Amino acid sequence: MELILLQKVANLGNLGDKVTVRAGYGRNFLLPTGRAVPATTANLAEFEARRAEYEAKAKAVMDGAEGRKARLEGQSVTIAANASTEGKLYGSIGPREIAEAFTAAGHELNKSEVIMGEGPIRHVGEHEVLVHLHADVEVTVMVKIEAEA
Repeated sequence: MELILLQKVANLGNLGDKVTVRAGYGRNFLLPTGRAVPATTANLAEFEARRAEYEAKAKAVMDGAEGRKARLEGQSVTIAANASTEGKLYGSIGPREIAEAFTAAGHELNKSEVIMGEGPIRHVGEHEVLVHLHADVEVTVMVKIEAEA
């Protein structure tokens, strides 16, 4: 399936690239989320006519992500969780809890932006968590897990 990308997609291409992807990926993700359009001659002509508009929108999104990165850099949150005396949590801390803690601290964050490559946190202590704000913008934040009293 050939598509024209309307924004940068990680590991696929940049704005305006004509890419070939599997039908399911295009039909179920790229097209419904507005990241791409089918590569027809009419869509190619329309894209070229509106290229400046798309580039301005992409720049605005990138600038917004850079601003959020500057505000999040060096930030940390503390989450209290039920834990055993050895420091092992009864349950785990996942992306949702981390996003809610940062939002409560005044830093808007979605759970889909929190990347936990090693899985959820299961022990008390300080943990570094990667936050993916844009295809080119990532920041590492600190999450401190404490045992509830």
